[in-house]
Amino acid sequence: MNKSILFLMSSFLFLIPLSSHAYIGPGMGGGVIAITLGFIGAIFLALFGILYYPIKRAFKKRGDKEKESKKLINKD
Repeated sequence: MNKSILFLMSSFLFLIPLSSHAYIGPGMGGGVIAITLGFIGAIFLALFGILYYPIKRAFKKRGDKEKESKKLINKD
C-alpha cells in the first residue's frame, strides 16, 4: 500500500470522536462556567480600566475649555 494512503487512513482514526463515558458533576460544570465568565469579565474590566481614565480626562479638559470660553464671552 502507498505510504501516503496509509498515513491518511491512520490520521482519520484520530479524528473519529469516541465516547469517554466520563461524568462531570454539577460542581465541576459550575466551576468551569465561573472560571470562563471570570476570565472574560477580567478582560473587559482591564480594557475598561485602560480606556476609561484617558477618555474621562479628555472630556474633563474639553468641559473646562468650554467653561473658560463662556466666561470670556460673558465678560465682554
